[in-house]
Amino acid sequence: MQEYAWRFGLVLLLGLAGCASGPAGPAWRELRPLGSDIQAYRPPPAASGAVSGPLKIEEPTGAVTLRKALSLALMSNPELAAFGWEVRAAEAREVQAGLLPNPEVEVEVEELAGEGERSGFDAAEMSLVLGQLIELGGKRAGRKKLAALSTAIGAWDYESKRLDVFTDTVRAFVKVLAAQRRLALSQDSLGLAEQVRQAVSERVKAGKVSPLEETKAGVELSIGRIKLEQAKRELDAARESLAAMWGSAAATFARAEGSFETIDEVPPPAQLMQHLERSPEIARWETELEQRRAALDLEKARRIPDLTVSGGVQRLNETNDRAFVLGLSVPLSLFNRNQGGISEARHNLLKAVEHRRAADVQVRTALARAHGVLSSSHLEASILKNDVLPAALQAFAASREGYRQGKFGYLQVLDAQRTLLDARAQYIDALARYHIALAGAERLIGRPLDVVSQPTEQSPEEAKDEE
Repeated sequence: MQEYAWRFGLVLLLGLAGCASGPAGPAWRELRPLGSDIQAYRPPPAASGAVSGPLKIEEPTGAVTLRKALSLALMSNPELAAFGWEVRAAEAREVQAGLLPNPEVEVEVEELAGEGERSGFDAAEMSLVLGQLIELGGKRAGRKKLAALSTAIGAWDYESKRLDVFTDTVRAFVKVLAAQRRLALSQDSLGLAEQVRQAVSERVKAGKVSPLEETKAGVELSIGRIKLEQAKRELDAARESLAAMWGSAAATFARAEGSFETIDEVPPPAQLMQHLERSPEIARWETELEQRRAALDLEKARRIPDLTVSGGVQRLNETNDRAFVLGLSVPLSLFNRNQGGISEARHNLLKAVEHRRAADVQVRTALARAHGVLSSSHLEASILKNDVLPAALQAFAASREGYRQGKFGYLQVLDAQRTLLDARAQYIDALARYHIALAGAERLIGRPLDVVSQPTEQSPEEAKDEE
């Protein structure tokens, strides 16, 4: 009967130690619409027993589109994969935070190997005691809550990195498109220089102009060849930078295909600012502040001393009798009441409040700057396309024909040619700045700009997140 009572006591002891456990929250949440329709790499959970890197991809050949590049990057970018494993590590820390303290077993032998009647083992008293730490004040629940919020912050960091990879891939893709256009411009420039040189050579042979003009035309042709080689190297570098987004050391695709000249109207800045609260850099701070408050609550709970309850059985060899042994240990909070830990947690909470304010200012400033570049590059590209380029092309054609007829000098033809080429190069640069600024603005608000002007509808996950 005593043996059953002892077992019941142990079960009750472990049951008391397992109280006050909090549920763990979900870690993976797709909160931002930007690129949410493209699958991103997530490491397998620890329960699957699989520890592997990102999926192996087939290197693209031929033409690559923006969506294909984004799909490759989001599934195979090594930095994004590292952030994914950090979330899995945070989930493991969350599991560890909720585990019970291990019980302790103590074996004690008294009245052993003494003198006289106490010699040997005949008068020995042996005790087998099982001890269990019982955490008071909700420490275990506080640890689990703190770990769950840390996991949620890790998920925010993963989401921020996902958007970074998405945006960086868009920018790299735009640079490839721009480099391809610059290469085509260099080839056209070399062709124009060859045509001008041929026209000058014919007039020199006819004795109408000095051979010096043919020499100048040859210099321009040589400069065009140099620029063509530079454009080729810049394109190769841009292609390698794009391939690096999905972890490749070399680019195997031949070219990038995309709508480089398509530009849309830019929404007013106030309309963009309305979506700024959903930026990961701002939205994450709500979770961060909650985590700091949980850390403060945990430090306050640590002021309360824990109990150590022990119980066991004692056997007296001399009389062959058995008896129960019970014990209770409570620390006396005389000196250490966790004053420093509480003060540190409170200061960290106040620091997080200031960090949140700083993040808000930084993101708003960055969005205003991106909007300025976006608006100016849109205006510049529109003017160049609609006004400057047609006029420059017409002026060059007129000057070249006038030179053949002897109405204009070579310098006028050269000036018109350079004006046309500079305008084309400026147009390419303006388009590249527009698309790069567009990617930056979309990154800051976490959604495509073409849906900003439409009525805002919350996704179920966003509504649940705000609740």
